[in-house]
Amino acid sequence: MDKSSGLFFFLICFVCLCQTANAVFMEKLANKKICADKDCSYVISMAKALDDYIASDCRHINLRRGHLIYVYSKLKPVEGAGVFWSGSVYGDHYVDQMGVIGYFPSNYVNETHIFQKKTVEIPTTEELWKVLLRDN
Repeated sequence: MDKSSGLFFFLICFVCLCQTANAVFMEKLANKKICADKDCSYVISMAKALDDYIASDCRHINLRRGHLIYVYSKLKPVEGAGVFWSGSVYGDHYVDQMGVIGYFPSNYVNETHIFQKKTVEIPTTEELWKVLLRDN
């Protein structure tokens, strides 16, 4: 392979890799959140979906009326923003969605059982798009 074709091949590969490193800017939902522990690894409560919710972006999860959801954190809203919680759908009927954690509007659910009354308030992590750019 001569130098010009090698350089051309390199440029094509570079352009293709740059295409995959793009990220979409997503507004931060809140600056603080309430969790059961400092890592948000324990469940705060159980909730039941009151209505269907279709996820608006990759940070959110779909809910169907009657779904049971483990709630891991509750975002403290920025003024004018909706209140979002993060959680995971639970149940044998929802195997395809179990383990997927995402945000959903708190007004779509009814908290049915509180597991952890004592909670901690911690800052939210950096925006997802910054993490994606850093990791690529």
